[in-house]
Amino acid sequence: MAETQDLQIGETAPDFTTSDSNGNNICLSDLNSKGMYVILYFYPKDSTPGCTIQACDFRDNMQRLSSNKVVVLGVSKDSEKSHQNFIDKQSLNFSLLMDENLEIHNKYLVWREKMNYGKTYMGTSRSTFIIEPNGKLKYAKYNVKAKGHVERIIGELNLED
Repeated sequence: MAETQDLQIGETAPDFTTSDSNGNNICLSDLNSKGMYVILYFYPKDSTPGCTIQACDFRDNMQRLSSNKVVVLGVSKDSEKSHQNFIDKQSLNFSLLMDENLEIHNKYLVWREKMNYGKTYMGTSRSTFIIEPNGKLKYAKYNVKAKGHVERIIGELNLED
């Protein structure tokens, strides 16, 4: 497999503007200018087992996150309809961003060569970024595990009870 590059802690996070599944315009620099920390997480596919575990973990911890000026944004290449079905079925309380053209995936270097059962293909690396209000990356992890991931993020943000 080809050598991959990663974004690094301390770098300026790539800015983006896109719509969420409700048609609202979401711009990273606008959120940062409001003093928000942004958890931007990339996941492979709506309504799959690992992605559901991860999304529900964020959902179940949303009160603790949002009360600390943290906004959670999930990103996959799924369609608006797929996102909306996922949100409705799992009662998600955060936005899923539209990125069918992979523009944000490519900016964050998460569209990668992957291998499964000896076959290589291009796909989304489950990855999470914490972006500080100053626009810098506080946390940048690729190939994260879905289970227990949100607790690690809460630890990175020093939000433990």
